[in-house]
Amino acid sequence: MNLFDALGDPVRRQILERLSRGEQAAGDVVSFLQAQTTISQPAVSQHLKVLRKAGLVSVRPDGARRLYAVAPAAVEAARDWLGSLVADPLAGLAQPLDALETEVARGRRERRASASTRRADRETG
Repeated sequence: MNLFDALGDPVRRQILERLSRGEQAAGDVVSFLQAQTTISQPAVSQHLKVLRKAGLVSVRPDGARRLYAVAPAAVEAARDWLGSLVADPLAGLAQPLDALETEVARGRRERRASASTRRADRETG
C-alpha cells in the first residue's frame, strides 16, 4: 500500500500521532482508540497492519506483546515528497548568490557605459 493511501484514513493518522510519543504495545493503542471511539480490537489490528505494510510503523515482539513505533525513514520520505511540491525559485541555480553578484556587476557595467556615452556626447556636442 502506498504511504499516502495509508495516511488517508483518520484512524491511522490518530494511531501515528499516538505512536509519535514513543513505542507502544498494540493493546495500549487499542485502549487509547476505544476510549475515543467504538472501534474494535480487530479493526485496530487491521489499521496497524496497513501502517506496517506502508512502512510507516515498525513492530517488534516483546514476549507476548507486539510493540509498535513510528518508522522515521517513511515519515522523512513523506516530508521530502511534500516538500518537493513547493516551488523553489532558486532551485536551478547551484550558486544563487554568485548569480546575484553577476547581475549586480552587469548593472554597474551598463551604468558606467551609459555614463561614458553621455560624457562623450557632451564633449563632442
